Amino acid sequence: MIIGITGSSGAGKSTVCEVLELNYNVKILNADKIAKKLSKKGTHYVIDIIKAFGKDIVDEEGELKRKKLAEIIYSDAKARQKLNDCTFKYIKKEIERQISKTTKDTTIIIDAPLLFESQLDKICDKIIGVVSKRELQLDRIVARDDIDYESAERRLEAQKSNAFYKKNCDIIIENNNNYQHIENSVKKIADKLEIGRITKQ
Repeated sequence: MIIGITGSSGAGKSTVCEVLELNYNVKILNADKIAKKLSKKGTHYVIDIIKAFGKDIVDEEGELKRKKLAEIIYSDAKARQKLNDCTFKYIKKEIERQISKTTKDTTIIIDAPLLFESQLDKICDKIIGVVSKRELQLDRIVARDDIDYESAERRLEAQKSNAFYKKNCDIIIENNNNYQHIENSVKKIADKLEIGRITKQ
């Protein structure tokens, strides 16, 4: 079974995935981490980004200026689409490669904020949307990415709304900083989807 987990920035997808990984027999494929690995100096992905955004998008060592790139794409919809066009094909190819190497009895979790945009939703059996109160999302983004609230607000404005996820996902988990609630929600989902628990010694 392939389960997609998605939601806007700061919704708390990582917490849900953490509960799953600690307690259940699942393999987590994190799209953001895959993108980070693919964006090492000299990769085809980085070369495509340089072609799209110019040489100033990398530093003197040839490493991607992630913060600068984020500032560009969250203030310009066309630039954001340009980056997505570069990114999605590489991430999708790598995720499909990892899935092909996984045994059929393993439950695969695809953790992807842009699950629908990248069309990774098409390969998922079920999709879980994680939503949260906007003020909590802003607090999390500011703390995680070391940016101001205005920048965090722009990021959320550029992404799909909670209403979208509630409409398009099979299951919704609300993550409003109640860890026990997350654990209980994950347990109900795991029981319903028959995801096996890790046997702890």
